Amino acid sequence: MIKEFEKRLLSSLILIPITIFFIIQGSVFFTFFLSILFLVTSFEWIKLCKKNNFLKILGIIFLLFSFYTAYKVREGESFKIFLFIIIICISTDIGGYIFGKIFRGPKLIKISPKKTYAGVVGSFLLSLIVGLIFVHHFGKDPTKLNMEGLPALLVILFISLVSQIGDLIISYFKRKAKLKDTGKIIPGHGGLLDRIDGLIFVFPALFFLYLINGLIIS
Repeated sequence: MIKEFEKRLLSSLILIPITIFFIIQGSVFFTFFLSILFLVTSFEWIKLCKKNNFLKILGIIFLLFSFYTAYKVREGESFKIFLFIIIICISTDIGGYIFGKIFRGPKLIKISPKKTYAGVVGSFLLSLIVGLIFVHHFGKDPTKLNMEGLPALLVILFISLVSQIGDLIISYFKRKAKLKDTGKIIPGHGGLLDRIDGLIFVFPALFFLYLINGLIIS
């Protein structure tokens, strides 16, 4: 566990500053960054689907839409809400990993043998703690994300839930393809799709939520 955690930590220490740079820069830098991510995840998805051409095309269309919504959130609406989404998804992943390793307990579902109920609790708990701290420091109202009065608590839980569902969906396709990871590009994490499996589902979901509720932090 320690060695695996060290690999994850080292990879994160390298990747997070690079990611933050492109997110902050925005504009053509961010577009370039998203384009690279799209190409890599599309390649991993194609390998995952093997000979199923229908799934290949469907997945690439979905990825294209997902990265488009990520672009729209960052460039068209709010840097803070984009960063907020990233932070919640990372917290969800870390919380699930730590709680799952420490408490173990009953397995959540067969398609993802490492997922446990303890991990789910950890995902929600850490995302809530980190998310509420973020909103308290960067939102107009410590308890709300928009003028409509949408509770921050519900938004955080929604993001965490969708992120975990996205993780399970990709796990299903990995299990179906008999693969442990979608790739080997990130030491300790596997493929890029392994790392952002929750995000690619969260951005489209939250984009629609934004359109409906005007979700924003300012």
